[in-house]
Amino acid sequence: MNKKIAVGILGATGMVGQHYLRLLENHPWFEVTYLAASSHSAGLKYRDALKQGWHASGDMPAAQADRLVHDVADIKAARNQCAFVFSAFDMPDKDAVRAAENEYAQHMPVFSNASAHRSSPDVPMIIAEINPGHLSIIPQQQQKREWKGFIVVKPNCSLQSYLTPLYALMKAGYAIDRVAVTTLQAVSGAGYPGVPTLDMIDNVVPFISGEEEKTECEPLKILGDLVDESFVPYEGIRISAHCNRVPVTDGHLANVMIGFKDKKPSRDDIISIWKSFSAEPQTLDLPMAPRQAIIYLDQANRPQPKRDRDSDKGMAVSVGRLRPCPLLDYKFSALSHNTVRGAAGGGILNAELAFKKMPHAFA
Repeated sequence: MNKKIAVGILGATGMVGQHYLRLLENHPWFEVTYLAASSHSAGLKYRDALKQGWHASGDMPAAQADRLVHDVADIKAARNQCAFVFSAFDMPDKDAVRAAENEYAQHMPVFSNASAHRSSPDVPMIIAEINPGHLSIIPQQQQKREWKGFIVVKPNCSLQSYLTPLYALMKAGYAIDRVAVTTLQAVSGAGYPGVPTLDMIDNVVPFISGEEEKTECEPLKILGDLVDESFVPYEGIRISAHCNRVPVTDGHLANVMIGFKDKKPSRDDIISIWKSFSAEPQTLDLPMAPRQAIIYLDQANRPQPKRDRDSDKGMAVSVGRLRPCPLLDYKFSALSHNTVRGAAGGGILNAELAFKKMPHAFA
């Protein structure tokens, strides 16, 4: 690629927006040329718009520090300065987020981290290794909504640690019909300033608003089929989730129990399937894709957030502790980096996948 594609970030001053800037700093395909946030930040240099400071790892990208931040409502500026946008909105008002993303999608592609469109019947919710084929709904989405662009969303970060290992087994021909998952989720998942310090130190909070519902429902859309211009949820699996906030900075850990419908693989078969699993992002050699999507760790005390969350650019899923389960068939632990794989990195990978599969849609 001779010339990089100009991209924008909506919600650029928030935590997810900062991670987008960090991960895109030296991207071989994409270059950030447009930053947008609320009207309170509009007209300020990016460094001055960060009222609560730079909280992503490393230094603020020097090329962005003096870039002017636009009002997110200034779509004309976006159209003049970038070809597509990443939506990193962290506003609680889903209707406002949905309306803003719809406005941008009239003119250009939108790759969203927000939850506003995850249940929209014509919007694909993508984990690149699992359901890249769901991107095929985009022409119908554009035609139905009369958009030049389109919207693609990524799922909630809480399910990304365990769903790819499950899918790998399902792809290999083993039908999983029961899943019980307990997530131990890092405080960075709550954004900044997040959970009050006195609630987290020496404590675990066994409730995260809306998280269990997302963890149980969103996989069904991702694993489902595209039928007549909408997604039909997968009905062959039941998921029960318990989501906890724990005093860890980054990295969501999931303890998972699974039951198989018919034939049950051996432990060695499961590990072999995980170690050999590869999908379209690896075949296409996408820049943000992990070389090995699932990493199995043999040590009895792994994976651990502090030791394993950064594996392969923070984009790999680390799995370990596979053993028989006295209630279902097997149990294991799985880990993913919630602000990389589960947020900005996953959004970038979705954009890479869409660009590689349908470059004409970015013209």
